[in-house]
Amino acid sequence: MAERVDIEGLEALAKGFVAAKEPSKNNAIVVGLYGDLGSGKTTFTKFIATHLGVEETVTSPTFVIEKIYKLDNQKFKNLIHIDAYRLESGRELESLGWKEISSNPENLILIEWPERVKEILPENITEIYFKFIDEKTREVDI
Repeated sequence: MAERVDIEGLEALAKGFVAAKEPSKNNAIVVGLYGDLGSGKTTFTKFIATHLGVEETVTSPTFVIEKIYKLDNQKFKNLIHIDAYRLESGRELESLGWKEISSNPENLILIEWPERVKEILPENITEIYFKFIDEKTREVDI
C-alpha cells in the first residue's frame, strides 16, 4: 500500500526496510527502485546506506553505473547501488559482473531504473515505487 511521507518518513521507511531484510541462502537480495527523476530513489538509498553504517557520501552512480560499499558488522557484507538509467539492456550490466554479484548472498543490491535491465533480474526482486508529490512529500509503495 502506498504511503505519503516527508524526508523523515522516508528515512524511517528505509530503516524499517533494512531491519526487515535478511540475506538469502542462495542469492543476493535485489531491490528495484522505480520512479521518475526526483522521486526519492537515491535519497532512500542514502538512508539505507546510513543505517548499514556507510560513512562515505552516497550519490547516484549515474555515470559509473555501479558503486559497491563494503559493510562492517552487518548482516550483508556489501551494499551495491546500481543506476541503470544509461543502459540499453541487461547485457551491459552482465559485462559489469552481474552474475557474480547477484549470486552472492552477502550482497544487498539496489537498482535504480530496473525496467531498463528487467530481462536479467531475478523473479523474486523486491519492488519499491516512488512518486514525487511536492517538494516535501513523496509517495512510496513497498
